[in-house]
Amino acid sequence: MGLTGYSASLVQASWVTIQLAFVSLLVGLVLAIIFAGGEMSRHKIISWPTTAIVTIIRGLPELLVVLFIFFGSTQVLFLITGDFIEVSPFLAGVIALSLIFASYAAQTIRGALKAVPSGQREAGSALGLSRARVFFRIVLPQAVKHALPGLTNQWLVLLKDTALVSLIGVTDLMKQAQLTSAATHEAFTWYATAAAIYLVITLITQKAVKVLDKKFSSKEMAVGSKGVTA
Repeated sequence: MGLTGYSASLVQASWVTIQLAFVSLLVGLVLAIIFAGGEMSRHKIISWPTTAIVTIIRGLPELLVVLFIFFGSTQVLFLITGDFIEVSPFLAGVIALSLIFASYAAQTIRGALKAVPSGQREAGSALGLSRARVFFRIVLPQAVKHALPGLTNQWLVLLKDTALVSLIGVTDLMKQAQLTSAATHEAFTWYATAAAIYLVITLITQKAVKVLDKKFSSKEMAVGSKGVTA
């Protein structure tokens, strides 16, 4: 019964890790697009502060970012509202991991957008397409193709970085493995189990990325064939 209870706790903690990773991924992608757009802006009042924020986040150890967000957010809210508002460890972890992911992913997205030849945009405009349609129908599919390898690597880093939130009180997979190994004195067994779960999550997501890669490769070929026909 003891092992069954510990196993159930590890499964529950794994679900917390998956939630933390995917929520941070979604929020991080939105922030990455904002950061990339800000850095590429022609207005220095936008590009300089954005570049400064990204540089600071990339320059700090990831553990410090997590600790700053967890402890600093409470202080900032106190200065704004005058009341002590406690930020949940899960929310603080999502914010910190999203910022870390976004600071690196923004560079990947910016490079992917620049990798699309300017002639593609000019050809779309020549066909009478609006700037929005040119971006979403022509530029974006090709940019995603360029960005996927880099974003995949950053996703794997994000998945491993979720272990950092165990230090601020989130009972994720790593934290539960630590608690269980301390209770059972079977550290190797439970840490090896946690490693296997991380590996399974990684393999599943890599498989999903390959499917996306094929999908956008086919879209890119379709866009290219349309351009040749035109």
